[in-house]
Amino acid sequence: MVAVTDHNVVYANDKKIHYLAAGPENGPLVLFIHGWPGSAITWKAQLDAFASVGFRAIAPDMPGYGQSTARRVVDDYSQEAIVEGMMALLGDSGRDAAIWVGHDWGAGVTSSVATQHPEAVKALVNLSVPFHTIERGWQGFLPLVNRELYPEDEYEFGQWDYMKNYEEDFEKTVEWFDSDIAGFCKAALQPSKPPSSRFAAGLATVRKSGWMGGLPKPPSVDVTGPPVLPAEVFDSFVQDMQRTGFWPGSAYYLHHARNAEYNGTREGRLSQPVLFIHDTRDMVCDTISSRLIEPMREACSNLTEVTIDAGHFAHYEKPEEVQAAIFRFIVEELPSEWPGFRTSGYTKRKSIL
Repeated sequence: MVAVTDHNVVYANDKKIHYLAAGPENGPLVLFIHGWPGSAITWKAQLDAFASVGFRAIAPDMPGYGQSTARRVVDDYSQEAIVEGMMALLGDSGRDAAIWVGHDWGAGVTSSVATQHPEAVKALVNLSVPFHTIERGWQGFLPLVNRELYPEDEYEFGQWDYMKNYEEDFEKTVEWFDSDIAGFCKAALQPSKPPSSRFAAGLATVRKSGWMGGLPKPPSVDVTGPPVLPAEVFDSFVQDMQRTGFWPGSAYYLHHARNAEYNGTREGRLSQPVLFIHDTRDMVCDTISSRLIEPMREACSNLTEVTIDAGHFAHYEKPEEVQAAIFRFIVEELPSEWPGFRTSGYTKRKSIL
């Protein structure tokens, strides 16, 4: 049974990041960075799996979530401010570099860390959101929309229409999520189905039709099936979201111009090993039929790509496949970070018969 412990790090005078840790303190370090919505506990399957083979696995409640500082201060949630917290988290681990794993906005954060502090990144693993996209503001991803699916004269922001909605109607949007936090979280984490079309109608028309097709509030918990997270993990995650509400975590969407200024002025090319995990059923962060992956391919000289048949939350839906992909990536591309290798090494001998 893997023991998971709670920790806190204080930085920037009065901000706090709460995080979960598992595995030996001297094990190779892997940091798991969640996106919107999320909290540290949503990486429970990965914490268990990595710790059980000897990694030091850490997952924070990102700023704005769970037990971390979650002030209604917009400036707290720019990528520049978030990266400051991530470097404090890394420092609290006693290390100066790690393998960084990010999903959704968490992948935006790991990409920002890799851009600003490449020396702190032994390897980068992004799920759903490629490097050199969302962390660079609108110009990092909007030009890559599949305009055959989303003609510009009809869908100016393509499947990213919901992001523009945050900028135009933030308070009303947050109020809608907060009207039934448990209901929204359960509805958002339903098992994915093979898409009949790549067109993400629900999120490409948010400004016109509203969230979930214009429902007055999220579906209640009793009208949706079991979520893709285990029940005890899901319940803990919901409690984390109810503690903060959606305002702080949603404020990540309010900094496209500032993030572009912060990250877009750096070349940000990566030579260290990089892994990207595609989700075949993800129609929003669509790397299957759009050009969203192209900047990452251009910027990373040692890139491995894996495709998993799952929706946007592949690490919830198919944790074993995600973990297997990351394990193989580390063994093949960064063997010195596999537990035991750096202390004892491996010697292979072949006998001649």
